Amino acid sequence: MTKFSDLKLDPKVLKAVAEAGYETPTPIQAQAIPFALEGRDVLGIAQTGTGKTASFTLPLITRLSRGRARARMPRSLVLAPTRELAAQVAENFDTYAKHTKLTKALLIGGVSFAEQDKLIDRGVDVLIATPGRLLDHFERGKLLLTGVEVMVVDEADRMLDMGFIPDIERIFQLTPFTRQTLFFSATMAPEIERITNMFLSNPARIEVARQATTAETITQVLVELKPSRKDRTFTEKRELLRKLIRAEGEACSNAIIFCNRKIDVDVVAKSLKSHGFNASPIHGDLDQSVRMKTLDGFRDGTVRLLVASDVAARGLDIPAVSHVFNFDVPSHSEDYVHRIGRTGRAGRLGKAFTIATPSDDKYLSAIESLLQKQLPRGEAPEGFDDAARPEGKRDRSDRPARGERSDRRRKSDSERPRREKPEETPAEAPVVEVVEAVEAPVAETPVREERREEKRDDKRGNSRSRRDRGGRDEAPVVGMGDHVPDFLMREFRTRKAG
Repeated sequence: MTKFSDLKLDPKVLKAVAEAGYETPTPIQAQAIPFALEGRDVLGIAQTGTGKTASFTLPLITRLSRGRARARMPRSLVLAPTRELAAQVAENFDTYAKHTKLTKALLIGGVSFAEQDKLIDRGVDVLIATPGRLLDHFERGKLLLTGVEVMVVDEADRMLDMGFIPDIERIFQLTPFTRQTLFFSATMAPEIERITNMFLSNPARIEVARQATTAETITQVLVELKPSRKDRTFTEKRELLRKLIRAEGEACSNAIIFCNRKIDVDVVAKSLKSHGFNASPIHGDLDQSVRMKTLDGFRDGTVRLLVASDVAARGLDIPAVSHVFNFDVPSHSEDYVHRIGRTGRAGRLGKAFTIATPSDDKYLSAIESLLQKQLPRGEAPEGFDDAARPEGKRDRSDRPARGERSDRRRKSDSERPRREKPEETPAEAPVVEVVEAVEAPVAETPVREERREEKRDDKRGNSRSRRDRGGRDEAPVVGMGDHVPDFLMREFRTRKAG
């Protein structure tokens, strides 16, 4: 049996590997490391969880042990599709290079450009980055890729799914032609094969497992849900998920729950919390600090259930995940392999549940076609039907058809006795009031005009009696505007000059 000591790695690297508790390499490591140390291009195809990260990290550190980094010119480049995977590669580098003086820089989104610029200006041996942030630094003139000796592309098929292939092609063109390229992927799509034929020179092809196969240590269960009503599908799926988690009991020490949409991740996590589960969400819209804090909590056990989008489906090294729940059937068949690959890692046993509804038939067919086998069917936990369909709520199938309901309504209306209308309707009374309300302003109009005239006469000094003005006997009320001082009523004559 091959051991790490047989792979001609640097003694300092071997010491770090031993301290990490590893003695025997995985098949992909045992085959890829010798070719990488020889300087050949490597095309590695292996299912997730087989140790691809160490397959390029260990020979990379060994090769870079000689030499010196220059400012803004990294000596090696590692590309990862997501921030989490890039951060994980950086952690692996720190673990295996702790006895060396090699430096690294991590370029991912959600982190200040200024801090990253400082690291690049000092010069780094290993630059670990996502494609978008790497090109941002290059376009700002802060980075040169002409000194790259080794280039690594990890999870290439995920790069394809996320639309990074044009960026990858551009980055390849910015690096020297004489570089060594290590290319790793779990599946081999035609577009990926086109890039490898274009940018890899006589690569050593290593395929340790059939493409898109799942580990034998994972028990897969497909639970088919037929919702009582279409508008209750999401609610009943959440109820079924809770029943499955409770049915597993203590065997489910921790689990990752995958949803297709980010908004569903938040809803499912909130629902689990409201029912007493220790759950936290993680997806691409969260701040990087929140995502890393959630992952750290899941690793150390303070978070039991991690509700995630496919951002956590690729490359995350969390070896002790006992269960995976596919709340949604993945729309891309390859994602199913990566999702359930989060459990059953490093020889451990794992269990993967998938909840499917009738609308997921085409996705299930694609998954089973990719795996070349049918997913094992399972049944919902006991008591789920009663919980999903409370008393007083019937299935749509139990209800009469729309036309039948209208016929029954018309029939019941015809059989219902009609009430006799009273002789006098209460609506007649308001008519008289409305007429009176309309006539009242008409009668008041002359009075208003007369009062206005009275005020004008008072201002002119008219001394008509109260009786003549309105025929009223009441004494006049003197108020503001009714009394005019005498000096205002005097007339002034102008004399003509000379």
